[in-house]
Order: sequence, then structure tokens, then C-alpha cells
Amino acid sequence: MKLIDLNADGGIGANSLYVQVGDFHLVIDSGLHPKKVGRIAAPNLRPLQGVKLDLIIITHCHLDHIGSLPLLMRAQPNTPVIMTQPSHMLIERMLHNSANVMLREREEKGIADYPLFTHEEIDRLKGRLHPLAFNSPKKFAGARDEIEFTFHPAGHIPGAAGVELHHKHRRIFFTGDVLFQVQRILPGAKFPTGKFDTLVTETTHGATEKPKGLTRSKEMIRLVETINATIQRGGSVLIPVFALGRMQEIMAILHDARKFDRLAECPIFVSGLGMDLADYFDQINKKTGLVHFSRTILKDLKVKKSPRDLKPGKEPPVQGIYVVSAGMVAENTPSYTLASCLVGHAKHSILFVGYCDPDTPGGHLLAAKNGDQFLFDTINVKTRVRAHIERFEFSGHATRDELLNFAVKCAPRSVVLTHGDPPARAWFMEQLTAKLPKSKILDPVPLQTYQV
Repeated sequence: MKLIDLNADGGIGANSLYVQVGDFHLVIDSGLHPKKVGRIAAPNLRPLQGVKLDLIIITHCHLDHIGSLPLLMRAQPNTPVIMTQPSHMLIERMLHNSANVMLREREEKGIADYPLFTHEEIDRLKGRLHPLAFNSPKKFAGARDEIEFTFHPAGHIPGAAGVELHHKHRRIFFTGDVLFQVQRILPGAKFPTGKFDTLVTETTHGATEKPKGLTRSKEMIRLVETINATIQRGGSVLIPVFALGRMQEIMAILHDARKFDRLAECPIFVSGLGMDLADYFDQINKKTGLVHFSRTILKDLKVKKSPRDLKPGKEPPVQGIYVVSAGMVAENTPSYTLASCLVGHAKHSILFVGYCDPDTPGGHLLAAKNGDQFLFDTINVKTRVRAHIERFEFSGHATRDELLNFAVKCAPRSVVLTHGDPPARAWFMEQLTAKLPKSKILDPVPLQTYQV
């Protein structure tokens, strides 16, 4: 098998892998780097020059895995794109939202490269997007060769899949982004057992040891208790969320708490894309039964759209629970404005329920100490940090020990490390080398060709 990591910066970013198995050519995922802007945020497609892809496979619909898909499809005008049925129901909405964001950033920041693709291009390409059910092996004939592939549920978010490939007598598995634990709205990963010739695994939490005794259910209880304490002292709560997956999980947790009279009475506000995606989750639930979420959750909670007339740095006129994007409090998003409204007052809380890059405003808030000066640069708000700021562990990724155990059970001839920062990959390299001494462990340098 030939493999090239097309994510020019490595780590976690513009996730995209070019794989050649026999004479079959495919790419798995085509993302955008969340910390870069313009064309350099996309994968480097130069290694594909002169290559006619037989297939593009999408593991799930987060933008670091699909954000540059129209660019890849433009460069490969006849290649079909395969994904799970839930991903097929979500992907166009996610790409259209990305186009909207790029158009806005072109206006606000003058980024000449934007938009990388248009709404019209997304509409033209949708006929090449094809759904495939989980656990349903599919043979696919390319120009000169044939593979069989199967999608396996990967947890993480609705539609996320691990990808099993068979080529002749060879068995290869790509984990994609995976979560083995059960989420409130989604079962955990169900991966195949047995030996693989090659395992390509994510390594997100390689540098992070899971605290002993920590469980998702305990974090749910702690979250609700912290919300209640804030409401009872007269404050409001900001929960910055990713619109796809995390927002719906938090709403389901709040719904459970209110159903059993464990959530303080106050209005709940949600921002735009997350509300739209709730409708998609409801459709996925009705069509496939793969997601434990319905629109009635929002109806029962009497959820309202987050007010648009909030003034930066001024407390919101209505006390409430604000579940809004972006999850990392990126500039020019509802959570950024709301954070500026709450952070200067001790009665309020800002509760993080997902990963925050240290270089984002959310990361800076988590690192800030009480009394520190904090600048919301793009809205010209400077204030002292007085609010209660706390992080809760609702990760969408497997622990490093879970992934290590899975790799050892697979007993692969080769293991390829992906989707992790250098310290995370280093931990997996050390552990796998010790536990699988007969296996080849590979941490690929971006854009270099490897025979695996």
C-alpha cells in the first residue's frame, strides 16, 4: 500500500490521506485547517497531479475532514464520493455554512482567496455524493483494480465511520475520529475484531492521560449542578459549543435534567447553525434510528434563538443558559460576543464542554486567572476576568489507552499514526513499539510517500 499524508502541516488540521492499494487510488477525507485561512488551509493536492482517483471516502462531517472537499472534487471531476447515510444528510448543510463563513470573512478581513468554493458549486457537486449504510460491504471497481470497503460506526458524531478495506487477501482499517464511550445522543464505536494487515489510527489524546474515576455521566451531573448554582446566584451561563454534535448532546442533557426537575427554571437560548442541525438530527433519527435526538427536545425546553442585539461588553438583558457556537469562542461568533458580556461579572459562568486550542480566545479564557485583564480585540472590549470559568470533559475522541488496546488486539503488521499533535504521536510511537515489537510503526511526514 502506498500512502501520502496530504495535510501539509501534519498534526490535526486539513485531514486528508492519499492511498494506493494495488492499482486502486483513493483519498480519505479532505478537510480545512481550523487555524489557517485561505488556500493554505486546504490539503496540498500536488501529489495527486497525474493521478486519476477511483474513489473519495468521507469519514465524517467535521470541517477539518470535509472543508476542502469541493476543491478536491474540482481537481478530480469524475470521482464519486462515498460516505455514511447520516453524513450524506449533513454534508451539504455543513459545506453551505462554510461558504457563508468564507464570504463573511472575505468582507470582514479582506481574505482574497475566499470563498474557496461557492454555493452554486456545492449544488452542482451533490450528484456525486453517495450514501452507504453501516456494516454493508460494498465492492468498488476502479479503472484497473477492485476493493471492498465497509463503514463501521465510530461514535464521535452522527455518521462518523471507521473504514475497513479489503484488497485481495489484505485487510486494512482506518479508525477516523473515534469515541468508544456512549454519548447521550449516540452509541459508542463498534469496530470489527480480528487481525488487520495495516491499522491507520487517530492519536488525538496521546499526550493526555484520562483522570481516574472520570466518566461522562459524572461530568453531566457536575455540569447541571454548576448551571444551577449560577442561576441561583442570579447569573447567566454561557456554554460555547460546536454546532455539529456537541450542541445537540448538551441540549439532550439539559432536557433530561429538566424532565426530572433537576435543572433550575430559566430560558435557554441557542444560536443559528446548531438549531438548523437539530432538524437534521431529527431527520436522521426518524430515517435511520442511529441518533438519539428529536426536535421535541427543543420544544419541551422552549428553546429560543439567541438574541442578535447583544451589545459587546454589556450584560444580556435576560438571565438564561446560552448554548451557542463557536466552541472555541472564535472571533465574530455569538459565543465571542456573549463571553465579552459575561466575563467581567462574578455571578456569571462560562462552561467549556469541548476541546479548546490554546491559541483561540476560548483557550485564552481557560488559561486566564481571576482578576486578569482580558481583551476582546475585534469588538474592542477590555475587562477583568471575574466570571466562573470551568472546563468539562465531553471529548468526542477515544482515550489513548482505548486506542492502544484496540491496536494491540488488531495485531497489525503496520500501524500508521494520524490526527494528533507531535507529543500525542510520540506517546503512541513509544507505546506501540513496546507492545507490538514485530509491527512497523509509522508517523508519516506530510507529503512524503510511504510503502506500508
